[in-house]
Amino acid sequence: MKLKLLKYRTRSLAKSNKAIRTSLPYKQALSIGVIFTVEDRQKHDEIKEFVRKLEHDGKHVKVMSFLPRNKDNYEFLFDFFTDKDVSFWGNITSDSANHFADSTFDFLFYVDTNPNPLVLNIIARSKARCRVGKFWDNNIAYFEFMLLIQNGTRALIDGLYKYIHGLR
Repeated sequence: MKLKLLKYRTRSLAKSNKAIRTSLPYKQALSIGVIFTVEDRQKHDEIKEFVRKLEHDGKHVKVMSFLPRNKDNYEFLFDFFTDKDVSFWGNITSDSANHFADSTFDFLFYVDTNPNPLVLNIIARSKARCRVGKFWDNNIAYFEFMLLIQNGTRALIDGLYKYIHGLR
């Protein structure tokens, strides 16, 4: 029940979010958000490497992850929220997830190869100037820039970096 309410709220939020959307050249970007669903150690390491690359470029990076049940939170390196942080009415109650959604990142990267409704709720609420992620059917309301990538997390990260880095 609460997942249905969350999906409904997410669609509503995506339509009503009045954040200013614009993309600026990557070199001018100062703050970047990265959000993803915890899956396995390999994905965790790929995210860490991506964050290091962004920080090496001089960007201030904040990371949020969704931790599903029965998954390990490797190194407790990133802020996270769980399905326990969703109220009966479909509201996310995690302070760190809500603060992340309220942050005005220059770019917000969603690094999942399959959509996660809880993460999409954060993205729908996000005040990021440019939200970037993988193309799926029916996700146009969530992103300003989407990539059609078929080959996993590494290919998605490489594609995100390549295309955003090329913005001038």
